[in-house]
Amino acid sequence: MAMPRIITLLLGVCLVLTTAALPASERQRGPSISDEQREAFQRLAPGVEITPELIELMQEITYNPDMSVDQRLRAISRLAGLDQLPEDQRMAVTICIWDIAGRAGPVFTIAEQQRVRAAQYGLNINMVPYTNEGVMVEELLSGRCDAALMTGLRARQFNKFTGTVDAIGAVPTDDHMRTLLQVLAHPRNAGRMVHGEYVILGIFPAGAAHIFVNDREINTLGKAAGKRVVVLDYDPMQAQMVAGLGATPVQADITRAPGMFNNGVVDVLAAPLVAYEALELYRGLDPDGGIIDYPLTQLSMQLVGRRAKFPNEVAQLIREASFEAYEDIMAFLRREAERVPDDWWINIPEGDKQEYETMMEDARVELRGLGYYDGDMLQLQRRIRCRFESDRSECTDPRE
Repeated sequence: MAMPRIITLLLGVCLVLTTAALPASERQRGPSISDEQREAFQRLAPGVEITPELIELMQEITYNPDMSVDQRLRAISRLAGLDQLPEDQRMAVTICIWDIAGRAGPVFTIAEQQRVRAAQYGLNINMVPYTNEGVMVEELLSGRCDAALMTGLRARQFNKFTGTVDAIGAVPTDDHMRTLLQVLAHPRNAGRMVHGEYVILGIFPAGAAHIFVNDREINTLGKAAGKRVVVLDYDPMQAQMVAGLGATPVQADITRAPGMFNNGVVDVLAAPLVAYEALELYRGLDPDGGIIDYPLTQLSMQLVGRRAKFPNEVAQLIREASFEAYEDIMAFLRREAERVPDDWWINIPEGDKQEYETMMEDARVELRGLGYYDGDMLQLQRRIRCRFESDRSECTDPRE
């Protein structure tokens, strides 16, 4: 669902890679590039004369706030003549895409439709679908993927700051999520997007996570005691949290979890509403189940790239335009959410919601202390919550 804008951005990445992606100190001293950068650019654009004037003009375009990202990429492509290169001379980038439905899934299908647009920027994109997110992550680690689109929960291993976007209860609504992603796309946060050999190229909304239950009587945390709750097998903290409620954690990967719920192997599953029809979760709800009308958190999808391919200055361009896709993605998510019939919803009392909010805050504080959540991200999320509701107790007596 995020693919149209993602691919549009990535088309121009490599052409900017060796020119505009210079450190701020370099830009201040004037245009210059290393021999390695010059050689890389010549491979990308054979026959193009690399002059200080060309480099300076590219830099001016790249950091021009009056142009959209798409306009900047197109301008640089035309300037360097990359859009005129024969196909066999165009730079190739491998983008790995996790889509639980594989090549026929909505994410990968939309991505494939954008391949033709790569020619406009002089770049070949090889898009590889993965139904197993864990395998895709290993491919990124091994270097067979230049970048990979994954869940925010998986992305935490590459960047704890952005991996805390999905913290339980930290982002109550879509409006909070929009504000958070807008802040994260700002250049002042560029330094936080890099960790080790990897850089976050974009963060996208994936919808709120709700609790799906196979019995409407499981409408409070207390009634979850003794029930079987699916948890992700790569995240031991989830199992610990579920066990703390007196429930029984059942480990599974993200591919098998929906089927386990549909087949009655587990009683409780946390999932975004987009999964209701796409993964046929109504099978697990039928006949006596329901969906708790209280979001646990706002989920994200994150595009993680290798720094060797995507310097952070280039990544900043991608992150800015990734945020431009927010409304389109949310429109898709809302359409999918509307497919959920009203009679599946389980309303919970306002008093219980306040109790859940306190419990989730306690959990975030505990997980921060264990090094699972990033304290700076939790603090940013608290400030955003207080921006929307300044009378919250945490605004005057913060714990995060």
